[in-house]
Formats: sequence, structure tokens, C-alpha cells
Amino acid sequence: MAARRGPTFRRRELGKELRRLREKYGITLRDAAAHIESSETKLNRVETGHNQLPRVRDMTDLLDLYKVTDHVDRENMLMLHRDSLSKDWYRPYRNVMPSGTPMYVGLEAEACTMRAWHSRVVFGLLQTEAYAHALFMSAKHVEERTSEFVEESVALRMARKSILTGEDPVELRVILDEAALRRVVGGPGVMREQYAEIERMAGLDHVTVQIIPLSHDTFRDDANFVLLDFDCDLDPVVMEEETYVLTVTDKVREVRRYGRKFEAMRDGALAPAATPGFLQRLAREVDDH
Repeated sequence: MAARRGPTFRRRELGKELRRLREKYGITLRDAAAHIESSETKLNRVETGHNQLPRVRDMTDLLDLYKVTDHVDRENMLMLHRDSLSKDWYRPYRNVMPSGTPMYVGLEAEACTMRAWHSRVVFGLLQTEAYAHALFMSAKHVEERTSEFVEESVALRMARKSILTGEDPVELRVILDEAALRRVVGGPGVMREQYAEIERMAGLDHVTVQIIPLSHDTFRDDANFVLLDFDCDLDPVVMEEETYVLTVTDKVREVRRYGRKFEAMRDGALAPAATPGFLQRLAREVDDH
């Protein structure tokens, strides 16, 4: 798979290298921030890849502070900085994206593999437009959202599916709880279409879908999460989803912990070959109701 290199990816690379250089010379975050007349909070968000470092002057001042004197090294860092300032494709949708979502969506599009667990609703990249629309509409009045918010949220979700259907797609493995599939969203017609879509996607060579039946006495995690792996030196990350908030971390301990959770649920789920039959049975049952 060809390496993906979007602005979010570049910000993560740049931040990781800036932190490495700062720690190499024993410079505190406070001193580095003071050197470019910034705050610790802002520089920390640059180092974690959440924010851009807008001014080239700040970048060159940090390179001076970190004793990066080699011409080639400086040019490579400045090029990485320029790339990190490009506009993300999802920028028009930022007003409908909950906290933490922009970082995750940017990295999602640059991953080579994804492992996901969803227990409450169908995993977003497998949702149909009708299912997604009904799901957002169900919370519209409770969350005091506008119709425009709903439509833009659905459009963003559908746009994100291109990483599975376009050229050089991401390799996806999803585990779904039967409860997520039995929760009726939008009515029987919407659910039948949704079951068919999951079956269609599961038929792709790069997509694997497994289901944990309600009758299986096995481990289930309380929170939805996604593990992202990249085809380069960028560390794997895990995204955990709470109510309208996504948390993204590349801490090795957390990534490994969620990896163990995924493996336990994979082992407790039905084999991928059983997924089409399971979905077809659910479709017949929703018809009966």
C-alpha cells in the first residue's frame, strides 16, 4: 500500500520530531514556548499534532534552539512544516465535528489498517446514508441541532467511506455486537438496507466483519474504539468514543491494551464466514415485525 501523507499526518510527524529534539537537549516545554513567545498549552498541542505551528519564524526559531544546523535537516523540517499547513479535506465540516473528531478523521484517511469495535450502533464507515440520517435525526431535538447540522453530519460520514471504496483502500476489520444490529434505526426498510450494505462491504477483500451474538458469554468492551496502524514510523493510535467526544492517543500502553481487547472480542465472535447468514436472518426477522 502506498504511504498516505495528508496534513494531519504531517502535523503528527512534525510534532513528534519537535518533541524528540526538545527532549534530546533537555529543554522544558515552558522554555521552548517562551522562546517563540507562545504558551505551553499551544506548543504541547503542536507537539501532539492537534494544532498547526502557523509562523515559519517560530519554526526556524525552534530549529535554532534545538541546534538543528545541518542544511538538509533544516530543509526537511521546513518542508514538513509547510506540508502540515495545508488544508484538510474535512475543513468544511469542522462546525459539525465533536471534540477530538478532526484529528481522528484526518488520521483515519491515512491509516493502512483499522480495527474497530462497536456495541451500540453500526460502525460509521459501514452505515448507509439512510441509517446515518435517521440516527442523527433521532437526536436532533434532544441535542437542539439544526437540519443543516444533520445534513452536513451525514455528508461527512458518507465522504469518509471513500477510504474503503476508492483506490488503495484501507484494510478494515470490524467487530459488531448483535445489540448494535438489532437496534432499529429509521424503521424496517432502513434496517434491511443497512444489513445488505454490511454484507456487501464484508464481501470486499479488504473488509472483514465479525459479529458477537447476544448469546455468547464473552468479553465485550463498554466503549467503542478504533485502532489505526500506519505504514511508516508514525506510531499506532487508538480512538475511544465517549458521548460526543473522541479521545485519540498513541501511548504504547493504551494501544497495546486496546489491542488485547480487540483480540479477545475477535476470538469470542462468530467467524467472518458466518456474517452474511447472520445478517440475512436479522433481515428476515425485521420483516416479521
